[in-house]
Amino acid sequence: MKFTMKKIAKAFACAAVAATVASFSTASAIENKDIKIGVSIWSSTDVLGSCCKRVLDAAANALGVQVQYVDQAHVSEKVTASVEQLVAAGCQGIIICNSSDTEMTSAIKTANDNKVYLTQFFRIISKQNSPAIYKMATKSDYYIGAVHENEPENGAKLVQILLDKGCRNIGLIGWEQGDATWLGRWAGYKAGVEQWNKDHPNDKATLSEPQYAGTSSEGGSKAAEALMAANPKLDALIPAGGGGDPLQGAIAAVERAGKTGQIKIVSTDFLPDLGERLKNGSMAGQSGGHYCDPLFAFMMTYNAIKGNYKDFGGKFEDVTFPYLYVSSPDDYADYEKYFVDKLPYTDKEFVEMSKLDLEGLKATAAKLSIQDAAARSGK
Repeated sequence: MKFTMKKIAKAFACAAVAATVASFSTASAIENKDIKIGVSIWSSTDVLGSCCKRVLDAAANALGVQVQYVDQAHVSEKVTASVEQLVAAGCQGIIICNSSDTEMTSAIKTANDNKVYLTQFFRIISKQNSPAIYKMATKSDYYIGAVHENEPENGAKLVQILLDKGCRNIGLIGWEQGDATWLGRWAGYKAGVEQWNKDHPNDKATLSEPQYAGTSSEGGSKAAEALMAANPKLDALIPAGGGGDPLQGAIAAVERAGKTGQIKIVSTDFLPDLGERLKNGSMAGQSGGHYCDPLFAFMMTYNAIKGNYKDFGGKFEDVTFPYLYVSSPDDYADYEKYFVDKLPYTDKEFVEMSKLDLEGLKATAAKLSIQDAAARSGK
């Protein structure tokens, strides 16, 4: 009888422990309203940055989570400080668009020290150029990975648009020396021109050394003026990026010089009036439509905070996101319909996306296109 009572007492004790564990587990499962995701971004107000903010705000609202922004202007010390600011603000995860691989050393250390998840967008640490930093990122339990575009391919496709339109004297405007995305695009521009010259030895093209503009409209304007002054035969400009403002400055400089249409311009990061600029000749083509890139970094970070994505130590999640290319008003019309007039995802689709496993999320990112957005709209 005593043995039976002991067994009963033990069973009650086990049940009490199980109930306590279950209660603790339920309490420790974070609710969406208590999640805060930080966004360290060069600018949340320029052409591209404002589009990123628009889609991130919509996703945060659909999921019922908080989002907090720090604009760091691609200034190195501000980039690293922004991670510390967002940690101090209580963010459990951060997405970051940084300027260089070296800044990720500090960012990852801050994330590790504070047990805060970290995901890059529009950037990836170069395994070839920064092997020690890449290894640090791979080893981290809190660095998730990177969502980024194929920048060399982007550069090659853009320069091909110019070459196909008859341009042979191309001026190049960069934004920040050493920026990983800039370096990738530059490699693509050079490769495109080299391939053209190999295939057309009697009709060669030239690509200037870059003029650097920073991320301001004024910088873009001054860089364009310098390139026009240096080469009277200049017939094309590539303001490589930097958020859209350098491009607007370059367009203004070409307009002031009375060379709109004579100097053809291609760039990355769609302008809000791109359709009109393709019509009036102030733009010859553009790659962009990629403002949903940070959305996928956001979803990765959200799922890490929720505990749905785990075991990041020893891994580097590499998510490639597609560019869209336009070189005519007709190209732009459908983009405007599905990416400008409205977002390419609905609130319901944001919620569905948040429930995907990581491989499903990667597949969703890879297939985003004008056709994909149109199909989901039922058109």
